Parts: sequence; C-alpha cells; structure tokens
Amino acid sequence: MDRWYTATLLSLIVHQIDAAYWHEWEMFHVPGGIQGFLLFNLLAVGLLLHGYRQVVLATPQARRYALLCGGIGVLTALLHAGFAAAGKDQFDLPLSIATIVACLASGTGLLLKARQSPNSRG
Repeated sequence: MDRWYTATLLSLIVHQIDAAYWHEWEMFHVPGGIQGFLLFNLLAVGLLLHGYRQVVLATPQARRYALLCGGIGVLTALLHAGFAAAGKDQFDLPLSIATIVACLASGTGLLLKARQSPNSRG
C-alpha cells in the first residue's frame, strides 16, 4: 500500500498547493479565509502523514488510514468534477486538471489495494 499511499498523498499535497493559487477557501466558504484554509491543511496533511507512517510500519491501523487517504483522493476529484459541471472556472489549467485526475487515479488504486490486503506494503 505504501506506493499507492505515497502517490495519493503527493497528488493531494500538490492539489492543495494549486488550491492556494485558486483561493479554494472561497469556493468552500472556509471560515477564516486563508487562515482557516492553512489550519485545515495543517490538520489534514498532518493526519495523512501520520497515516503514511502507519502504512510504512504496517501497523494494525494502516488499512484504516489507507482507506481514509484513498477516499479523500477520490472525493477531491468528485468535488472538483462537480464544480466544473456547475460552471466554475477554477482549476481549469492543464496541470490543475492533471493533478485532480491523479488524485482520482491514485486514490482509487489505494482503495483497491487497501481492500485486498489489510497491511500490505506493496
């Protein structure tokens, strides 16, 4: 699971960097604006990094964190597909789109891998 987790986490982090450019906190009406967005990312990235450690160490919680990370990757893509369908023009640059597609692909792969083997490291 560690390679799929790494790919998903990397895609999500790159997406959040891109999200800062697009002022994503305005799209989601995050309380506190950029400060709330940064706090969210501190907590979310910290949690997912902790999860990565669980996966690498193959702890009993590894599968749970892998499912969480994979689910967030897929959810990220679905939310942005919904925004695009609603006519929002943020995240319309080629690398923004590629990053969102990477979140979907790697998140799906991680979910499938996590379902196959509770503590697999492959």
